[in-house]
Amino acid sequence: MAESTQMGVRRFGRVNWMGLYTLSEREVRRFLAVWTQTLGAPLVTAGLFLLIFNLAIGPRRGDVMGQPFIAFLAPGILMMTVIQNAFANTSSSIVIAKLQGSIVDTLMPPLSPLEMVLGYIAGGVMRGFFVAVAIGVGMLVVLGVGIQYPLWALVFVLLGSIMLAALGIVAAIFANKFDQMAAITNFIITPLAFLSGTFYSIESLPLVMQTLTHWNPIFYLIDGARYGVLGVSDSSPWLGLAVCTTTTSALVILCWYWFKRGYRLKA
Repeated sequence: MAESTQMGVRRFGRVNWMGLYTLSEREVRRFLAVWTQTLGAPLVTAGLFLLIFNLAIGPRRGDVMGQPFIAFLAPGILMMTVIQNAFANTSSSIVIAKLQGSIVDTLMPPLSPLEMVLGYIAGGVMRGFFVAVAIGVGMLVVLGVGIQYPLWALVFVLLGSIMLAALGIVAAIFANKFDQMAAITNFIITPLAFLSGTFYSIESLPLVMQTLTHWNPIFYLIDGARYGVLGVSDSSPWLGLAVCTTTTSALVILCWYWFKRGYRLKA
């Protein structure tokens, strides 16, 4: 690949790898600087979810899809925590930068719109991956829940992180203040996450609710993670892979288009 110089920046081919790496590193350092809030708190929350649901419902619930209730619950909690953190990383970074007026520091360097999108997404993916590994280790040590199909689990964790990181960019670009960002989180992201089969099998739902759930892409992330960990699922993992890949691609393209236009980013 030919090396070229553009605007004083070392490039290899058409990609500003140094700039992309720098933006990605900034996003990773940003959440690592407050790791007790960005990594520690989600782990405590996930543990509390598992503990409370197991104590309150577990003894009466019995097995779900042939699995103990706590084991059935664990992959859903893992994926829900991963996607919430991936979304929070990109959305908070961009909203804060817009409100402080420092978004120009990202827009001015010689980075293409796609490079900026990938840089932000990389931070969200790393945060989601760190959370997934920590919860996965906890599942193995505390609950004795291993991973039946590691490749499937990894694919859905990565897809979930990319999808929600991209959705976080979309939400943050659209929002011009914290109230709007909170509304998007509370009335769109949280309901989609909670009504996605995290705490139950959709087979127990009425037919209408089952149909609506199949239109929720986060359901396929939860279901795919459960298949990767336990080997059981409500739908085909291949269908989930197709839906999640399509949704993620559409979100990334929308992010690229909005960055290219400077939509709600440039004054």
